Amino acid sequence: MAGIEVTGPMHERFDEVLTPSALALIERLHRELNPRRLELLRRRAERTAAIAAGADLDFLADTKDIRHDDSWRVASPAPGLEDRRVEITGPTDRKMTINALNSGAKVWLADQEDANTPLWENVVQGQLNLSDAIDGTIEFTNPDGKHYALRTDQPLATIVVRPRGWHLPEKHITVDGEPTSGGLVDFALYLATSGQKQLDRGQGPYFYLPKMESHLEARLWNDAFVIGQDALGIPRGTIRATVLIETYPAAFEMEEILYELREHSAGLNAGRWDYMFSVIKTHRTRGTDFVLPDRNSVTMTVPFMRAYTELLVRTCHKRGAHAIGGMAAFIPSKDPQINEAAFAKVRADKEREAGDGFDGSWVAHPGMVEVCREAFTAVLGDRPNQISRTRDDVHVTAAHLLDVASTPGEVTEAGLRGNISVGIQYLAAWLGGLGAVGINNLMEDAATAEISRSQVWQWLHNGIVLADGQQVTRELVERLIDEECTAIGADFTSGHWAEARATFTALSLADDYTDFLTLPAYERMP
Repeated sequence: MAGIEVTGPMHERFDEVLTPSALALIERLHRELNPRRLELLRRRAERTAAIAAGADLDFLADTKDIRHDDSWRVASPAPGLEDRRVEITGPTDRKMTINALNSGAKVWLADQEDANTPLWENVVQGQLNLSDAIDGTIEFTNPDGKHYALRTDQPLATIVVRPRGWHLPEKHITVDGEPTSGGLVDFALYLATSGQKQLDRGQGPYFYLPKMESHLEARLWNDAFVIGQDALGIPRGTIRATVLIETYPAAFEMEEILYELREHSAGLNAGRWDYMFSVIKTHRTRGTDFVLPDRNSVTMTVPFMRAYTELLVRTCHKRGAHAIGGMAAFIPSKDPQINEAAFAKVRADKEREAGDGFDGSWVAHPGMVEVCREAFTAVLGDRPNQISRTRDDVHVTAAHLLDVASTPGEVTEAGLRGNISVGIQYLAAWLGGLGAVGINNLMEDAATAEISRSQVWQWLHNGIVLADGQQVTRELVERLIDEECTAIGADFTSGHWAEARATFTALSLADDYTDFLTLPAYERMP
């Protein structure tokens, strides 16, 4: 095909995904939308510079008519998305695909983004796994002989695919010599391979959209949906998308984002970990008013996080959309005491969300599905959702969203060490092809790794003093990196461990902040 080139190796069955129709759609999407994508990324940089110069985020003046118009609503819930009381997340490898669909969750976020890595083989094989799952033919056998297959005694979770964000390229597919958008590639491959299959099953091609920073970025996705549906002969409005409100700027444009996607909208999600990362990133040079304490001490009940989640529920239900709660990252342990504490925290978190009006929430492990279901069923009963609860009592201002300074907690040496250890361990796994990694009984993904390295950078560059009186300096960070690498006990002289240490060190100590750790890490990936 003229203009499009696939440079990634072709393995068995890859031709079932990289079809002429899929590649033609990628080519069209790139030519029609990529210039706008790049322009929107430039606008992100301009806004960051303005904030660094003293500007504050606020609700947009030029879109107030959209916010003040009470007449518009998003599309009604699509088949398979009416009841979303418990959703499980995870990468699209073969074992996770089966376990997620079998988990008893209502929805599976099939992750091509933060819980995945963009190794070429993962990009394409994940699409094959999804196709096989929809066909009902997927199976997997571990090296130890354990066999996995789809269960037939209960409904399987509805598949909702999360493509990569607008910032990530796909270097193995180029159009006119330019790298394509990773998100558009993931979208086009799934739509062309599995979209009609999902329609034939009575559902549809559904998506979770990550890391958007404005309603104009949502408009770009909506245009991609229209192009994709028209190109493949699928009725408009068939595609549905839930947007993760996981960036600080997007919190000020929730209604506008729903409006741009309204015929394709399936609601909003409170992406708590990426939201914390974005708070740090957006105001990284604005001093102590925007410095967060140790990551694990920032709960969803602190003022700025509480304001964000309350506004999300209010916004969604005002417009007839689902509001989906945040991730419970705990994973079951073999230690009964650790398990008891973890389950209690997850239960309390989900009970709070259900009580606040959320329609469902996320877990990272099948073992946490029942806890989440119980919390929401206690509020929902037999109702599929509580969209009718409009939360008219909620009144959130820009000042509430920006009140990071009221967050209680300390910056400690233990928190600094934890960020270093988690960041390096995660990067090593990511470079090796794993995007979801259990560390210290938590499921870590790219979002939590971003918090880890961003906090180190922010604490260092804002001269933060730890609770024990030590100032965070370059020398302290370098010493703790040495000590934590020794504690990890891996071979840091070569391979992924050496690359992980070098990448984390460079990102943490650099004079200039790198917006996403996955960009330089992707450059190190074949």
